[in-house]
Amino acid sequence: MKRALLFLLLVASPLLVLASDADDKPLIERAVRDYIESQHQTDPARMERSLDPKLAKRTYWQAADGSEFIMTTDFDTMLKVARNYNKDGSKFPAQPRVDIKILDIDQRVATVKLTADEWIDYLHLYKNQHSEWKIVNVLWQYHDTARQVSKK
Repeated sequence: MKRALLFLLLVASPLLVLASDADDKPLIERAVRDYIESQHQTDPARMERSLDPKLAKRTYWQAADGSEFIMTTDFDTMLKVARNYNKDGSKFPAQPRVDIKILDIDQRVATVKLTADEWIDYLHLYKNQHSEWKIVNVLWQYHDTARQVSKK
């Protein structure tokens, strides 16, 4: 009996993990959609819902003098982006590109690649005690990396 129970646990455990991942995928995708679509639709509430207050969004950048640095954007700045960046509706095409690939989920952490019209974002998310997925890290670049340069 003990062997049968042990065997059942060993066989069922991976299935439970897969079921958990399947349950989390739509929640992860929703957090990522809130992040990108809040910029399309100027909706800071959706941006706030998707992000951890300690968000660190980073990219490699080149200053006008040629020096390189890592440019960092924080939570408050992303709320301003959601509120203002596309206010006039001209920053994105009528049907913006949003390609979300969940690369990995492991219990309470996930890695996602978001491909949008002009850039890609690699996002790290965690699941909090309320089972909400929050974006805590973003590493991004333009598709055309020549744009990653300050003009002045």
